[in-house]
Amino acid sequence: MPRPDKSEGRGASRPALDWKFVQRLCDIQRVLFPSWTSPSSLMFATLLFVTLTEQLIIYQVGILPSHFYNVLADKDYAGFASLVGTAMVLILLNSTLKSVDQYICNQMYISWRKTLTESLHTSYFHGRVYYTLNVLRKEIDNPDQRISQDVERLCKQMSTMASRLIISPFTLTYYTYHCFYSTGWIGPVSIFSYFVIGTIANKILMGPIVSTLCEQEKLEGDFRFKHMQIRVNAESAAFYRSGKVEHMRTNWRLQALLLTQKSLINKELWLYIGVNTFDYLGGFLSYIVIAIPIFTGIYDGLTPGELSGLISKNAFVCIYLINGFTQLIDLSTTLSDVAGYTHRIGELREVMDDILRKQCDYDPASGESYDFDSDFNVHAGPADTAFILDHLSYKSPFSDQLLVKDLSLKISQGTHLLVVGNTGTGKTSLLRVLNRLWEADSGFVQMTTCFGPRGTLFLPQKPYLTDGTLREQIIYPLKDIYPSSGSVDDDRIIQFLELAGVSSLLKRTGGLDEEVDWNWYDVLSPGEMQRLCFARLFYLQPKYAVLDEATSALTEEAEAQLYRTCKQLGMTLVSLGHRSSLEKFHDVQLKLCGDGQWELTRLKGSSGGGVIYRDETM
Repeated sequence: MPRPDKSEGRGASRPALDWKFVQRLCDIQRVLFPSWTSPSSLMFATLLFVTLTEQLIIYQVGILPSHFYNVLADKDYAGFASLVGTAMVLILLNSTLKSVDQYICNQMYISWRKTLTESLHTSYFHGRVYYTLNVLRKEIDNPDQRISQDVERLCKQMSTMASRLIISPFTLTYYTYHCFYSTGWIGPVSIFSYFVIGTIANKILMGPIVSTLCEQEKLEGDFRFKHMQIRVNAESAAFYRSGKVEHMRTNWRLQALLLTQKSLINKELWLYIGVNTFDYLGGFLSYIVIAIPIFTGIYDGLTPGELSGLISKNAFVCIYLINGFTQLIDLSTTLSDVAGYTHRIGELREVMDDILRKQCDYDPASGESYDFDSDFNVHAGPADTAFILDHLSYKSPFSDQLLVKDLSLKISQGTHLLVVGNTGTGKTSLLRVLNRLWEADSGFVQMTTCFGPRGTLFLPQKPYLTDGTLREQIIYPLKDIYPSSGSVDDDRIIQFLELAGVSSLLKRTGGLDEEVDWNWYDVLSPGEMQRLCFARLFYLQPKYAVLDEATSALTEEAEAQLYRTCKQLGMTLVSLGHRSSLEKFHDVQLKLCGDGQWELTRLKGSSGGGVIYRDETM
């Protein structure tokens, strides 16, 4: 029986609690705390003040029993009543400070998640990083899960650790002093030695957990992706009656996930045993430390009441010091989770930075997102030209076989180009190279226009519909804050919806600005989706429109109407398609023949000029 494919991107090194973890965690902290005056830094400082105050209150509460022993032994009613009142005030203060502590930690969690996620979004959506990461680079599994789920869990775990970590240096120092004062050097030395032994033991036990947690998160992402794949393609799967096959394949991913989870649980068992053993033995250690000065006769001169009060006070000091160390050991399980998520997020950041460095070397659009006011630093060229190709050769990033070899031409305004060829000859790949999604193998490709209304727009083979209102579908990828093609004109939008043949959407959605509660892909037919994308194209009205089989789901009559509208709006068309009916709308035909060969011919009735090439065939 076949098993699910293993990730191609799994790195050779296994995540662990090592120096790499420290580096990645420090990088993330620099994102979360960009300056001393950032909101996170201010909240952290406030948390430090609250926890310090809380510890002072806890100390006063902790020594109250020793005072009670004294007043009860002396039958001091007035002193007892005063202590009860003091205890009530301290308890109220302590509970309030604990609540404020938790509130600040929750606020820090939200702030950290916002800061870290937005930082990852900045890199993810910069240039075409999201495309390269999801399509071309395989060393990072499930980037969507890392950005959404792993960031959330990392910030949650760090926020739960924050108050304990921030106060530990102060409490350990303070109670070490009191322990030394009460028991001599034997107390602090015993407790510190016990902590060192426990730390080493838990470090050994945590080692296998980190890598297993990373593997579990990868399989969680794979399992979730399989369900998303079925949800998005439910109708296609239903036409194949493939419920049993998908059931089996989904169960494979579930079984792989559960096996890894069982392995993680088994490894965590030994860590839990170590942590719990350390906790309970610590309680006995405190009594041993307290007993030493008693049995050596240091307190022989005290009355039973005074000795009881002193034992109570010393017990609190020693137990709280041990408890401080115990809390740090208890963080072992949380730290292993933090290490796993840190490695996954750190890997994602490093790969995205690597992609950005490589893209910025040659990508004319690397510096911006979809700002149509910007020329994206495109290479200067003739004003009436969109693309210049000079001996261009290209291939798929996943194959060594050339799709096209030494292609030379110039795509100029007013002359429409039709690209044809059998499946697999590189038609869509040519558009990927033109749009710099893929690198050329050799030769030269130059884009001399910007993206948008004053330049070039691509209509991909698979229509892309964003979430949002009908207006947002039409103006996409313009943003409301960047209406660079002019003010959003309702009449124009309605007119272009009618020209595209989808004016009925106005009634179905309730208007241009009404929020819809359904998925556009589930409601619209393939033909309606293509028509809606043409309405978008009409609204944006670029000089050059590159269409990748953009009318494949429409009739030839509907196709003719849409193409005529494009030409009437002044667009120069570069089309990919199989239908012979497209020829009458174009002047020049580029035929990709396979094995790197290509032919460039002028179609009948063309107006001449426009496309310049060096060889008729290659």
